[in-house]
Amino acid sequence: MKPIAILETGKPPADLADSFDDYPARFRALLGEGVPTVRFDVQAGRLPDDPAAFQGAIVTGSAAGVYDDLPWIEPLLDWLRAARGRTRLVGICFGHQAMAQAFGGRVEKSDRGWGVGSHRYEVHSQEPWMFPRSRAITIAVSHQDQVIEPPADARVIASSAFTPYASLAWDRHEGEPAVSFQCHPEFQPEYAAALVRQRRGHRIPEALADEALDTLARPNDRAVLTAWIRAFLMVTPPPVEDDGSGI
Repeated sequence: MKPIAILETGKPPADLADSFDDYPARFRALLGEGVPTVRFDVQAGRLPDDPAAFQGAIVTGSAAGVYDDLPWIEPLLDWLRAARGRTRLVGICFGHQAMAQAFGGRVEKSDRGWGVGSHRYEVHSQEPWMFPRSRAITIAVSHQDQVIEPPADARVIASSAFTPYASLAWDRHEGEPAVSFQCHPEFQPEYAAALVRQRRGHRIPEALADEALDTLARPNDRAVLTAWIRAFLMVTPPPVEDDGSGI
């Protein structure tokens, strides 16, 4: 198989860096042992020359906003527009927002405030790569920005009351498909909890932080969303559904 490009757009906070892996390492763990990957430091100006040389590309999370006046953001959006249809694209959190912005949507800092802890999303569309099937997923989140207007050609495949455009999909008729998620399947609950504790009381209100920590101690669906992303990127083929024929 061709490698997966991991477009690193951010890093963990410095005081958590010694205790937790960086974001590319987490996505390597998500993809599984033996899957070839190439890391690109987007903030340093590195992007793949040829998107088609990769089986897919994952755009990671970042503390930045897609609307920030930073020298690396517009080149990333240009790259996404050029790469669309030429390789499978997966956006996570900031990556989800960057894809929406690049493809004609709009992202803003939400008036709903912080999304932290584990959030439950209702799944509206059963995609071919969604194995095991699930009507809802509960995953760690950490964001203030949201997609407030999806691109006209995007399908909303998961949502919640807090995040109406929690997952978007773009279909095959323009070449290779693309999908994005506001949540963080690569976050261990321990890391998500460490982020909340670090921000409790000065960036995140104490009551919201305490509620978030409680949700992170409960079961989650990281394994389900991990399997979906692996199948979408064709790291593992989705199983054939039983049609009841017994064959």
